[in-house]
Amino acid sequence: MAAAPVWSVDPRTGKQREQVAVEATAEEVDQAVQAARAAAPALADRAVRAAFLRGAAGLLDEAKDHLVEAADAETALGPVRLTGELARTCFQLRAFADIVDEGAFLGVVIDHPDASASVLRRAAARHGIPEGVVGLVHGFDAGVELVGHPLVAGAGFTGSIRGGRALFDAAAARPVPIPFHGELGSLNPVVVTEAAATERGEEIGGGLAGSMTLGVGQFCVKPGLVLAPEGAGGDRLVKSLTEAVSDTEAGVLLDHRMRDDFVAGVRARAGLRDVSAPVTPGAGGEHTVSAGFFTVPAARLAGGGEHDLLLEECFGPVTVVARYRDDAEITAVLSRLPGNLTATVQLSSDEAAGVSPRGAALIAEVTPLAGRVLVDGWPTGVAVAPAQHHGGPYPATTSTSTSVGGTAIERWLRPVAYQSTPEPLLPPELRDANPLGLPRRVDGRLEH
Repeated sequence: MAAAPVWSVDPRTGKQREQVAVEATAEEVDQAVQAARAAAPALADRAVRAAFLRGAAGLLDEAKDHLVEAADAETALGPVRLTGELARTCFQLRAFADIVDEGAFLGVVIDHPDASASVLRRAAARHGIPEGVVGLVHGFDAGVELVGHPLVAGAGFTGSIRGGRALFDAAAARPVPIPFHGELGSLNPVVVTEAAATERGEEIGGGLAGSMTLGVGQFCVKPGLVLAPEGAGGDRLVKSLTEAVSDTEAGVLLDHRMRDDFVAGVRARAGLRDVSAPVTPGAGGEHTVSAGFFTVPAARLAGGGEHDLLLEECFGPVTVVARYRDDAEITAVLSRLPGNLTATVQLSSDEAAGVSPRGAALIAEVTPLAGRVLVDGWPTGVAVAPAQHHGGPYPATTSTSTSVGGTAIERWLRPVAYQSTPEPLLPPELRDANPLGLPRRVDGRLEH
C-alpha cells in the first residue's frame, strides 16, 4: 500500500498548497533514529554543541522572512505572532548554548572517599556534526513507531490529550520504558476576588479579553475558566469583557480539523442548562471562527454531571466565566479541576499588599493546581528565562520538568556517578584540577 501523502494546507481557504512529504514507514523511522544515534558522539564536545546551537539560531535568523511567510501560509497565525515565536526559538537556542558553555547543567557533584529541520542540518554541517542529528518523520503511526523504537531514550510532545496519551502509553508499554515529557492540555483557571472586581472590574475584563483571544485563542496557556463574583463588580467585569470581545475580528485556526472541533465544542457547551453566551463563539466565515464566551453559575461546576464539559479545554477563542456567590463555591470548583500549566489570581490592592489575608490564602489554594502561578497578570506569553516553569500536574504535562527556560535541558540528561575511578580515567569535568573551570559541588561545598 502506498504511503499517504502529507499536504501543506492553507487554513484560510482549506485548499492544499503542496505535497511536502509522505507518512513515514517503520523502516524510515528506524533510519531516522539510527542517523540520530550516529550523530550523537559529535555532540559530546560541549564547545561543538554550543557552536551548533548558536549556528542554528543564526541561520534561523537569516531565513526569517522565508520561514515566517511559509509558516503563515500553513498556520494563519500571522507575521507578528510567528516573528515573535521565531525570535523566542532563536533566543532559547542561544540561551541553551550559554548554559552548555557554562557547564553547570552537568550537575557535577563530587564526594571524595573521606567525605560525607534543513536549516538546523546546515548548522550541524557547518560545525562538523552529521546531518542525522536532526530528523523528521510524518504521521500518527510514525509517532508511535518513533516512541517505541529501542534506540529512543526519551520523548517530548506538545499537542492534544488523545495524541499525547497514545504516545505516553506507548512509551510506558515498551520492554524498557522511557521518559515521556508530554504537554497535553490545560484550562488555566483564573480567580477574581470580589474585592478585585469591585476595585477594577473593567480593567480585568479588558485584560481577560486580550488574553483569551490572543493568537485566535491558540495559546496553550489561554485562560479557559474564570471564577468571577456575582454582584456589581462582577457585572462590570462581564460588561467590559463583552465589549472587548465583541470588537474582536474573526480569525483563522491552525487547520480545519481544529476549526471543526472548536465549532462542535462551543455548540455542545451552549446546549448545557443555565449556560448563556453574552458573545456567541463559533463559526465566522467559511474558514474563520468568531470569539466569544459563556457564563454559568459556579454552583453548576461544583456538582459534576453534564457541566463537567466546561472543565475541559476548548482550543480556540473562547472562555467560561463562572459566577460564584462565596468563597466556598470557589473552593468547590477548584477542587474539581485537573492539573494545569498556569493558575492566575486577580487581587485587590489590599489583598496583594498582604493587608487582607485573602490573597495569601488564595495563592496557597491554587498552587497545587499548576506549574506557574500568576498574580494580577495574564498567562499568555511564556518568557524564556532561567526561572520559567512551563509544566504542571497531569494532564497539563506528564512530567515535572519544564519545556521552556534553561532547566528544560534537564529533560534530556541522565545522571551518572563514578565511584573509586582513577583520576586519569575520569571525564575532564570530574578531575580534581577542574581543567574546564566548571561550577561544581565538591565534598558538599559549592566550588566556582
